[in-house]
Amino acid sequence: MELMKAIYGRRAVRHFTGRDVTRQVIADLAEAASQAPSAMNSQSWAFGVFKGKELLRDYSERAKLYFLESFSPGSDPDVRMRETLAKADYNIFHDAGTLLVIYAKPNRDRFGVGECYLAAQNLMLAAHDMGLGTCPIGFAQPWLDLDEVKAELGIPVKYSAVFPLVLGYPEGVAEDPHRLRPEFLN
Repeated sequence: MELMKAIYGRRAVRHFTGRDVTRQVIADLAEAASQAPSAMNSQSWAFGVFKGKELLRDYSERAKLYFLESFSPGSDPDVRMRETLAKADYNIFHDAGTLLVIYAKPNRDRFGVGECYLAAQNLMLAAHDMGLGTCPIGFAQPWLDLDEVKAELGIPVKYSAVFPLVLGYPEGVAEDPHRLRPEFLN
């Protein structure tokens, strides 16, 4: 796939088939993600992979509850999301079978989090090229970064959850959202 076609064609996917994403495909995506630039070639990222719809449904319930208890009304990015998260049947992982979390390694440098975002973009574009869909799940990040959750998931406590995303084979075609024109400040 041509790069510009991938950039303009990648969309957040929220409906997935039941087809499993293999460990080899995930490893290939992590390799593509690892081609992202990093300060002094520090490669400040690590990848957590969690699989299984039932497992992710449980994580969704726990992450929703944490968000609703931790963030006061009015401080949310969108008050309507609070109503959505309160719905018992809403799964923040969109019933996907694979959750991939990009973690920043500890004590790397002040650029580590940004480098994780660069790796995430590479991963999402590579997934699109391979016929996979992805969707960033920002509401899960605070819960995934709790020390007790990292311990439960086998993630070193000093690693920081930066970019959770679901991954799978898309069911249908994702909606093409309207994009604003770039804003220039000078």
